[in-house]
Amino acid sequence: MLFSSVEFMFVFLPATIAGYAVFARLFSVRSATVWLIAASLFFYAYWDAALLTLLLGSIVFNFVCGKRLFTERSRALLWAGLCFNVGLLAYFKYAGFFVENVESALGVEIANLDIVLPLAISFFTFQQIAYLADVYQGKAVEPDFFSYVLFVSFFPQLISGPIVHHSEMMPQFANNERRWMRRDLIVPALGFLVMGLYKKVVLADGVAPIADQVFDASITGVPSMTDAWIGTLAYTFQIYFDFSAYSDMAIGIALLFGIRLPLNFNSPYRAVNIIDFWRRWHMTLSRFIRDYIYIPLGGSRKGGAKRYANLLIAMLIGGLWHGAGWTFIVWGGLHGVYLIANHLFRRIYPVREKQAAWSAWTGRVLTLLAVMIAWVFFRSDDFSSASRMLQGMFGMVTGEPVLSGTRTIFWVGLLLVVVWFLPNSWQVFHRFNPVLVDRSAAASLTDYRAVPASAIGSKAILVPLGLAMAVVSILVIIDRGSDTQRFIYMIF
Repeated sequence: MLFSSVEFMFVFLPATIAGYAVFARLFSVRSATVWLIAASLFFYAYWDAALLTLLLGSIVFNFVCGKRLFTERSRALLWAGLCFNVGLLAYFKYAGFFVENVESALGVEIANLDIVLPLAISFFTFQQIAYLADVYQGKAVEPDFFSYVLFVSFFPQLISGPIVHHSEMMPQFANNERRWMRRDLIVPALGFLVMGLYKKVVLADGVAPIADQVFDASITGVPSMTDAWIGTLAYTFQIYFDFSAYSDMAIGIALLFGIRLPLNFNSPYRAVNIIDFWRRWHMTLSRFIRDYIYIPLGGSRKGGAKRYANLLIAMLIGGLWHGAGWTFIVWGGLHGVYLIANHLFRRIYPVREKQAAWSAWTGRVLTLLAVMIAWVFFRSDDFSSASRMLQGMFGMVTGEPVLSGTRTIFWVGLLLVVVWFLPNSWQVFHRFNPVLVDRSAAASLTDYRAVPASAIGSKAILVPLGLAMAVVSILVIIDRGSDTQRFIYMIF
């Protein structure tokens, strides 16, 4: 059941909201919490009921392990919890990849593994690893069982994030004054939901066929230089609007229940360097990698060489988190190399307080180009396809035309204008304080300060625009029916 599906928009979500309103208003917040848990578990089971046992088992184990850690700060117990969670990921997500590579190296057949990858296992596993680590370090407050179950299973963020932190969510779940959302949150809730829906069904799914056509062609041949660049740019925008859409819809849906999620996406293609990019793209994953991988490895405390090695290791793990494949590892490694180069450049040329416009735009263009090259590996099925795409992009081989017409170029160019010049959802609705923001990370964002309301438009413009976007999105959803595409990050 996708956020952008008919059954979710017109059946599940209204029913869940109605049930929550009845329980919260007539009974108690606790009963409303139980209702949300039941709805969230149903949402997960709708994808594959058999895997619900795995999710519940993971929740119960980590809750019990965390409860023991509150009374007994045992390093062995912590490692047992970490091994359990990493073991789940290793088996379900990486066992097949490992066996396949061993078979290829040895030239023998070891086993025929047919393991179904549980939906969202990467997200709820990382979330619980962070919880256990914080409990061990004395940074967590002991939750009740129902709050913990909702913390892990809350359906707006369960499938594709954000990776929420217990300190952000537990106080909201435990707030006995929360009977229903504040009226001033209705506007941003519906605004985020509509903008996210439009980004998904119109923009992301609209540009997807262009990217698919070019990357499919690279399986057997080399696309022309123009087509290779357009196809890569199309995928660059597809994953941007797809992930931005899910992040927006998750925020909007959570607000309908009076819950604020952390900001997870802040115009990453406006980044002026790779460091800036990773402060904007999948911000909660970046936070996890920083706090629970990079810093425990030693961070920057042990000198430059060790710092850069830790940075590379952290990004390689981040790449592997996205998928069990060498192309994902290369994608993560490339970003690790980018970050190292960025830090070395900063040592030679320290960041100025005020950056000239031409310098900022030069950095923005170069950063986008570097990100696009990395996306080639992320999107390609294997190294051969990625190699053919890069050969086409850089004119190493005279490729064959794949795309036709100027409409494609216009469509891709229009999306570039959108990502570079139009305000994002956060900038439109910032005054409502709809999200949780890591101020320490956000303070250094080059254009973090919200766009003034006058630059965005008045309610007289936003309301009819929002209604138009909602109508268009709903018509597209109805027209596509069961052909609605998954969000890209759901496969991770």
